[in-house]
Amino acid sequence: MKQLFTAFAALLLVTTASAQAPRKVVADKIVGIVGDKIILRSDVFNEILDRQRRNEPVPENAECLILDQILGMKALVLQAEKDSLLVTDDELEGLLDNRIRYFIQMYGGKDRLEEIAGRTIYQIREDFRQSIKEGKLAENMRDKIVGNMKITPQEVKEYWDKIPKDSLLFYESEVEIGEIIIYPKPSRDLEKLAMDELADFKQQVESGKQRFETLARLYSEDPGSKEAGGQYSINRTEKSWDPAFLNNAFRLKEKQISPVFKGKFGYHIILMESRAGDDAVIRHILRTPKITDAEINESIQRLDTVRSRLIAGTMTFGEAVSKYSDDDNSKYTGGMHPAVTIDQLDKDMVAMMSKTNMKVGEFSKPTPFTDERKKQGVRIVYLKSRTEPHRENLKDDYDRVSQRALELKKQQALDKWFAGKIPSYYLMVDSEFTHCPNLSTWFQYAAKMVK
Repeated sequence: MKQLFTAFAALLLVTTASAQAPRKVVADKIVGIVGDKIILRSDVFNEILDRQRRNEPVPENAECLILDQILGMKALVLQAEKDSLLVTDDELEGLLDNRIRYFIQMYGGKDRLEEIAGRTIYQIREDFRQSIKEGKLAENMRDKIVGNMKITPQEVKEYWDKIPKDSLLFYESEVEIGEIIIYPKPSRDLEKLAMDELADFKQQVESGKQRFETLARLYSEDPGSKEAGGQYSINRTEKSWDPAFLNNAFRLKEKQISPVFKGKFGYHIILMESRAGDDAVIRHILRTPKITDAEINESIQRLDTVRSRLIAGTMTFGEAVSKYSDDDNSKYTGGMHPAVTIDQLDKDMVAMMSKTNMKVGEFSKPTPFTDERKKQGVRIVYLKSRTEPHRENLKDDYDRVSQRALELKKQQALDKWFAGKIPSYYLMVDSEFTHCPNLSTWFQYAAKMVK
C-alpha cells in the first residue's frame, strides 16, 4: 500500500489500460474483486503491453504494482458510490470527448483510429465509458479524503529534519523571468501578397492540379502541422484554438476548402477532411505576411517608451504586460514564467542576457526575436530572480519542500483511510499474485483466493 498513490495518475490507471485499442489477452479471467467491482487479468497485463509499446520503462513485477493500483482505485470507486458522489453526464461526455480526440490526434485521424481498433468511434467511446467514469469517481473520492488537506510550517520543519543530509537534492542555477511582447503588424501590401498566394493554392487544389497536403508541406508556415501535410484533429469546444480558425473550419462540408481568412497567426485556407459532430480532421496552410525593418523599428520605439516608465517606476511590470503585450498566455500570469534553468530558455534570450550581463531587477532593451512558430516579435525581458547552484535548503527551497511534505501527509492519510476501509469490503485476489509483497494487506483481508 505504501506506493499506491505516489502519483495521482495511478487513480486513472484503468482508464488508460485499454488506451491503445480495445483488446483482451488470452486466458482472461477475474483476478480481483472489491465489493461488486471486478478486475480482469487483461486489465493488468494490457497495461504492461501498452507501456512496452510506448517504450516506457516497465519495472520488475510490474503486474504487482498495477494490480495494487487498480484494487485501490476500485475501493475508492466503491466508497464514492456509497457516499453518493456523482459524475455528471456533462462531465463524463467531456472526458470521453477528450479521450477520443487524443487518440484521433495520436493515430492521425478518425478513419485510421477506427481501422486500428477495428471498431467505430461510437463503439470505442462506449468501451471507455465505464472506466473513465470510475476514474473520475476515484478522483472525486480522493479529493474528499485529502483534497482540502493543508500543511503547517511546523510540519514542514519536522519533515525536513528527517531528510538525511546526504540525500538532499542539488539544484542548478535558476532564473525567473517575465516578458512584454509586441508582434509588429505587416504592411498592407505584404498582407495582400500572402492572401493572393493562398487564393492561388486554393485554385490549384480545386482544379486538381495539386494535392492540398503537398502544398501544405511545401509552403505552410505552421511548424506544428507542416510535415503532416497541414493536418490537425480539432474540436469545436476546445478553448486553445483560435476562434477564427474554428469558426471557418466548422462552416465547411467534407472535402470543401475555405476562403482565405485572417487568424491569430496569419492567413489560412482550410480543407475539411472529415467531421463527426464537434470533432473534425482538417488540413490547413498558413502564410504569415513578412515583417520589414520599418515595422520592427516602430515596435522597438513603442517598447522603449514602456521601458523608460518601468525604470522610472511610474508603471508596474504587470500593468505594462496588461496594457501592451500581444502574448495572450502571458496576460494570465502577469507576463511571468515559472523559474527554469538557463538551458531551458530560448537561445536568443540566453545570448541577450549574457551579452548585457543582465542583473536581477533589470529590464532589457527592446530586442527583436523569433518565437517557436517562426513569428517575428520584439520583447522586453525582466529578470526577477536568479538563484545560485546549491544543495537544497529550507530557506531557499521552502515551497518545494512543503509540497513534498504535503504529498507525504496526503499519502499517509490515504494509507490510514485504506487501513480502515479494506477490512469492511468483500475482497478476492487471485493466487497468481501471491508472490507480490505489496499486496499483503489485500490478501490479509481477502474472503477467498482462487486456486
